[in-house]
Amino acid sequence: MEWEDRIVVDPRILVGKPVIKGTRLAVEFVLDLLAERWSHEQILKSYPQLTEEDLWAVMRYASEMIKAERVYPLPANV
Repeated sequence: MEWEDRIVVDPRILVGKPVIKGTRLAVEFVLDLLAERWSHEQILKSYPQLTEEDLWAVMRYASEMIKAERVYPLPANV
């Protein structure tokens, strides 16, 4: 399954932030939990509407967004 099947962007849900399909749980919220060292098991127990596939989709989505990011260095003011 691809992340596109599990992550949606809808301007009517959380002002268009990416969320896990069928929930109001934002991708950034789940990433924050992972950054706080929550295990997959802890997240799934606390949010039983999620699946392991949802968690993998969140990480894949984040990875794809970072890969698509373009950085334009500013000239140094010397």
